[in-house]
Parts: sequence; structure tokens; C-alpha cells
Amino acid sequence: MFLDKIDKAILRQLQSDASLSNLKLAEIVNLSPPACLKRVKRLENQGVINKRVALLDQSKFGSCLHMIVEIMMHQDRLDLNNSFIKAVRNCEQVHECYKVTGEVDFVLVVVVPDMPSYEVFCEQVLYQHSNMRNFRTLISMNRVKYDTKVFIPME
Repeated sequence: MFLDKIDKAILRQLQSDASLSNLKLAEIVNLSPPACLKRVKRLENQGVINKRVALLDQSKFGSCLHMIVEIMMHQDRLDLNNSFIKAVRNCEQVHECYKVTGEVDFVLVVVVPDMPSYEVFCEQVLYQHSNMRNFRTLISMNRVKYDTKVFIPME
């Protein structure tokens, strides 16, 4: 799929503030409002713009723990990995899951309100997979950077 400089400028703006009106967005990217709206609709229809969401401030809802969990599996089999992936996709505590190379097989970002909740997560999700050999948990003391933006290459 080809994205020109204007498409990329639109995407960069919407990643920073999806609530921009079409009129303001058109002004920023130097397009007429109808042309801008047409491009945004095309980007949505092509699936480039997947979803528009509101990012909430977690601190307004009380404290929580961010855990980085490294998972090591017994076997590297597609069916067993897919079973694990399906389970973590359906788990609201898992905010991110990466299949990785190296000493570990998966890296999860798990968000829970407290340690007892993390223990329940481990019992109900991690320990339920017979292919899981072991896991290591890193507890985040402070989230230094968080960004939802997708990397858009320059031309």
C-alpha cells in the first residue's frame, strides 16, 4: 500500500490527537476539508486507521502494577503456542504480548491492581498451560515512557 507525504502527515496528526476536527486537520496538512475527509475515509476503509480510542489516565482510577513477564515454554510448537496466544488475547490483564526470539518465548505486559491480583492471574492464566516451563516477572517501579504511536517511515 502506498502512502504519500500527505497521508503520512494526516496519520501523524491523528495519532497525536484523534479528536481533531476535519476542518482543523485539513488546515494543518494544507488540504481542502473535502480532500482531507476523503483521504481519512480511504485510510479507514483500507484498515490503515484501525480504530479511534480515548487514552485514559490510569492514576485517576487508583494505583496499579505493571508487570513485565518473560515466559519460557517447554516446546516450540505452533499448536501449543497458538493455544497460549489465544488465552492471553482473552485475558484483560494482559495489555501486550510479544512472541520473541532468544532465551524466552513470550514477553507480556500485565496490568493488575495489586500483588494478590497478580497471583490470581498467574494461577488462572500462566499455570494453566502445561507447555509453560517457567516465567520471570519484572515489576515496573515507574513507567518512564509510554507512547501509542506507530512508527511511520519518512519518505
